Amino acid sequence: MDWSDLAKQVIGLGAPMLGTALGGPLGGAAGQILATVLGTTAPTPGAVQAALPGADPNKLAEAEARWIETIRAEAETQRTAISETQTTIRAEIASDDVVQRWWRPLYAFELTFECAALWIVLVHEFWTGDVATINAMIGATALFVTYWGFRFGVLGVYISGRTREKVCAATGQDAPGLLEKLAKAVAKKK
Repeated sequence: MDWSDLAKQVIGLGAPMLGTALGGPLGGAAGQILATVLGTTAPTPGAVQAALPGADPNKLAEAEARWIETIRAEAETQRTAISETQTTIRAEIASDDVVQRWWRPLYAFELTFECAALWIVLVHEFWTGDVATINAMIGATALFVTYWGFRFGVLGVYISGRTREKVCAATGQDAPGLLEKLAKAVAKKK
């Protein structure tokens, strides 16, 4: 027997939120509350099922209230955590920290230098006719494509993020991303 087997019965007895929880991923936690309030011999679905037919409706209402309070407390905890995270993000965006403001441009300059250095080596090898080095570089093409594909992808995300930060700072509103713009365009056509 599982907690979800009791869901319909608990809903029918007047505890819809608790019964719904029993049928979901939080069934064990809801079942523990129900077992405690009903005073069953063991906090198991079988013990609760045996106690339900003779359960006082006030006890079910108490279990429902405890479940609601548990969910409310969890929601408040999550709200506080999200609020703190957003406060941290806002502080980082408003920061005048040199690293915060310059790491993206430095990353871009380094990547540009890296690409230029490879091209200088490649042109030099063609100029001198060093076939072994050219063949080694051709053999490493898949590695270069993967490596630089990742690096330029990261740079693209960073550039997009910085652009959104600037637009947000200028307008006071978050700028829609590419996927959001696409979704809006598709929604307009329907």
